[in-house]
Order: sequence, then C-alpha cells, then structure tokens
Amino acid sequence: MKLDMFKMERMQSLWENAVDYNLSESGVHPLTLNELLSAEEIKELTGVELGYTQTNGTPPLRQQIARLYPGIDPENIMVTAGSSEANFLLMWSLIEPGDKVVFELPNYLQMWGLAKAFGARVEPLWLKEELGWQPAPEDINRVITPGTKLVILTNPNNPTGSILKPGLREKIIQRVEEAGAWLIADEVYRGAEISGEETASFYGQLKQVAVVGGLSKAYGLPGLRLGWLAGPGELVRKIWTYHDYTTISVSALTDHLAAKALEPDRRLKLLNRTRDIIRHNLPLLEKWLQSFGLQFSYQAPSAGAILFTAYNYDYNSTRLVEQILKEKNVLLVPGDHFELDRHLRLGFGSRPEYLQAGLGRVAEFLTELNKKR
Repeated sequence: MKLDMFKMERMQSLWENAVDYNLSESGVHPLTLNELLSAEEIKELTGVELGYTQTNGTPPLRQQIARLYPGIDPENIMVTAGSSEANFLLMWSLIEPGDKVVFELPNYLQMWGLAKAFGARVEPLWLKEELGWQPAPEDINRVITPGTKLVILTNPNNPTGSILKPGLREKIIQRVEEAGAWLIADEVYRGAEISGEETASFYGQLKQVAVVGGLSKAYGLPGLRLGWLAGPGELVRKIWTYHDYTTISVSALTDHLAAKALEPDRRLKLLNRTRDIIRHNLPLLEKWLQSFGLQFSYQAPSAGAILFTAYNYDYNSTRLVEQILKEKNVLLVPGDHFELDRHLRLGFGSRPEYLQAGLGRVAEFLTELNKKR
C-alpha cells in the first residue's frame, strides 16, 4: 500500500507549535484540566489505575456516547484514539481494491487519501460555493450510482462550516440506499453550531451507515485524543478485529476524562463555551476580511471555528501560506490542502487578542503584497 503525504497534517505538525500565531487550528482554544473538572474530581484522578482499558471503550464511556444517538445500544459504539483512528478503521475494514467511493469535496482529506491507498476509485461530490457550499442535486444523482461502495461526508463540513440542507440530506440518503452503498458521516463538528441547534446525526437514518465523533472540535479537548464510531453491530464487531491491530485501546485517563466530559450537564456546558467563542470571534474575522474589500469573498460558516474564503491574489494557495509563514510567522491552511486552490481556511477559535494579533500580521503581509501589484 502506498500512501501519499497528508500535506495539511505534515504542515501543521512542522509548524503549529513553532509559529508565533497558529491560525490553522480548526477547533476552539482548549480547556485546562482545572476548567474541565472540579477540585474533588481532579483529586480522584490520583486513584485511576493506569492499566489497559476495555479495548472498545469502558461501559461508562460508551453509555455516555450512546446518549448522543437515540435508540443506540452501547455495543454499537467503538471508542478510538481520536476520530482519525475511527476514520482509518472504517476505510481499512470496508474498502477492497476497485471499489467506487464517492467523497465530498472540499473536505478534510484523510479518508480521501486512505481510500485511494486501499485501492478505491474515488469520485468527488463537490460542494458549490455559489450554492452556499451545498451539493447540486444533479451531481448527487450523477455520482451516487449502483455499484458505489461508500459515500463519505463531513457534516458540518470542514473547511467550509456548512451544514447540509434537509432536502439535500434526504436526497443523499435516498441515493445511497438505492445504490446499496454505505454512508460514512464524519460528525466531529456536530455540537459547534452557531445557532445552538445541534445538527441531526446520520446515525439511524439508513441501514448501512457509520458515523464518527470525537472530543477535539466541538468540545475543546483535542489533547485527550478521544474519538468514536457508531454503526450496525455487525460492522462494529468487524472493526474491533482491525482495532486489535492498531492502538488496542485509549489510555485509562483519556477514557475516564471523556466519560466525565460527556455527562449531560457538563457536555452542554462545554458546547455552550464553544459556541460562545465562535459567536464572539466570527464578527472579528469577518470585519477583518471585509476591510480588504473585494480581495476576499466567503460564505459565513454555520458551525465550527473555521472560515473558508476565496481570495483575489495571483498566488497559489500553498505558496501564499508559505510566504506568510516565512515573512510573518503565522500559519494558515491553503485551499489546495482541500483540493480547492485560491482559497484559505482561517481558524478563529483562539483567544480574541491572539486572533487579532495574528490577523494583524497577515494584514501586514497583504498590504505589502498589494504595493507590489
């Protein structure tokens, strides 16, 4: 199996902890342990045994996750080391060489790269900027056809922050069922909606569906590296076999802390914190973008601390990001890391003063660039 370099993750791995300002992050500023737990709960951590946990996740944790999907049995949940491992296990267990996979674009390209590496024929389903980052109905009909093995979505979407409209969502479900395909829905931004109305999960909407969640994006807990997948019992049992060949289990502390984070009242508190950050910071970013007039054009996100904007500079997006990194020590994400050049993804989930200082550096670069045009 040959894997292409995961360009976005490699760039972030090299620079996100080295730059003065990291505006490539797609979540909100992470919580501290003191913000997550009470003093008494922190004291209780000293009694947590640091042994192996149950490999599919402890019953208390899976019971908390099950609350997110009405009618689900905890046995239909597999806990993983981040949502990235859940995505990997799904691709590894479902794809055979020659399978047709429909992949929503623009998108986080982990499953795009994995599907190709496992030998699939990958066909894009493009979200259209002029439609508010929604797919065109005729494109849904064209790409999801008999013989399609998987249809892969991220909803709410990364990098655009869009949420599928109900009619298009139902059309995709209908076409997937008609094709006899599996629907894989990455739902890690579910809960980070600006409106406060949580996006409906695809779980339970059709027979062959698996959904992925995690604590990184909507919860502000990326350092726990806690994710999960939910699907039919037969699929989850199959994936368990593959899981035994990867991380085996998450850490005992991660499992314990994740169960705490997902307690209903605490979960709501975490999601409200995320939404407050997004609601406060998005106007700051929009004001900044609008100050450049016609140089930027964008659709405001409906969820997540990310905004995907087109720009009117004669620069390849990776080259532009690399120049900003070199000259201003600020990290952004280029659009061609999502297969769509002449765009940038801007993360705005940091502290407001940090966000504005980072944007100020980028403004300096763009002002200097404008003088050269």
